[in-house]
Amino acid sequence: GFVVPNYEWWEAPFYGIGLKLYNLLAGKYGFGASRILSREETLEKLPTIKTEGLRGGVIYYDGQFDDSRLLINLVATAFEQGATLLNYAQVTGLTKDGEGFVDGVSFRDVETGEEFEVRAKVVVNATGPFTDQLRRQADPAAEPLVVASQGIHLVFDDSFLAGENAIMVPHTSDGRVMFAIPWHGHTLVGTTDTPVPEASLEPVALEQEIEFLLQTAALYLAKKPARDDVLSVFAGIRPLVRSGDSVSTAALSRSHLMRIENSGLVTITGGKWTTYRHMAEDCVNLAATLARLPEKPCLTAHLNIHGFHPASEKFGRLGVYGSDAQAVRELEESDPALAKPLHPALPYTGAEVIWAARHEMARTLEDVLARRTRALFLNARAALEMAPRAAALLARELGRDEAWATAQVESFRATARNYLPVAE
Repeated sequence: GFVVPNYEWWEAPFYGIGLKLYNLLAGKYGFGASRILSREETLEKLPTIKTEGLRGGVIYYDGQFDDSRLLINLVATAFEQGATLLNYAQVTGLTKDGEGFVDGVSFRDVETGEEFEVRAKVVVNATGPFTDQLRRQADPAAEPLVVASQGIHLVFDDSFLAGENAIMVPHTSDGRVMFAIPWHGHTLVGTTDTPVPEASLEPVALEQEIEFLLQTAALYLAKKPARDDVLSVFAGIRPLVRSGDSVSTAALSRSHLMRIENSGLVTITGGKWTTYRHMAEDCVNLAATLARLPEKPCLTAHLNIHGFHPASEKFGRLGVYGSDAQAVRELEESDPALAKPLHPALPYTGAEVIWAARHEMARTLEDVLARRTRALFLNARAALEMAPRAAALLARELGRDEAWATAQVESFRATARNYLPVAE
């Protein structure tokens, strides 16, 4: 449940009208009926909300997920459907046929440095914020399609947002939306919408973004968050489709764009997680037509992704693994040492490190602590403290030596500095 607290007399009727429309549009796909809340009901839903001047609120319902876990399960689904997966294979260039059309890619194995080329009937550019960089490799004169926008989040412990409901502030001092949501036993506060000149592999939160979220959250939370309360701060880049001369990234559409370049490269960009299946269907249908593949019906509307389980919540904290949860639990039960949390502040165990390497293509310590588990995103200091033990487990599983494990910890420390709320 997302609760919009009301502190002005006009907010309840204004947002109430909006929520009626929201209910209408959601139809049978809604998670629950939106409604207006009294002051008492609002406090019951949000016991840590600022009470001074509170008149009431409105509530609506939205879905929640773990982006990284969903991505891992999508990759596993692709493999089960016949895809060939190449992890740590960095595209270094595009190859062309005698007529100048893209017919493959050159890539480098990041682990070994070995170079390869592969041919294809169609090459799809689905590189998000790096879309234009790849397009320019195919055509140096390509006009930019994407505007990079940075969003950041701050993570606090669960005392800042007791209960299971989220706060949504639809209009902050600079016109953006702010939310505070319960996530993995923590409180997640976001987000910003800051134009950046170009995307980087490791985006870093700007000082003014951190201060904006702290100040805005303090207007609505009874327990005002301070810099020392931040457990982790992380940034991400949105690939927004360019629209005329718009200077506000917040005003740009989140819809996706698909096009066939003059070089024959297929580009898909923009969009969002909410519509990923629709994006995929559009893109694959176009690619299949260009490749002159036999026509086949799209299966995505009824295809469960890897890990689907009708009652994954019964697995408790391992529920994020869905149908794999039981196998992870059995791994913990096989060795009591693997069942122990790697750090008292986080639930992740040694078994999850082993599972990530064995079944989810984890090759580095950062893979495990940032992208298979969410340790770095939830508590950067705790992630740093658990790094040596996690690296030792990963090294043993991958057949690496102690020097490799030490290098992994040093590399992870360099990355994790960007997630610390205060430089160390």
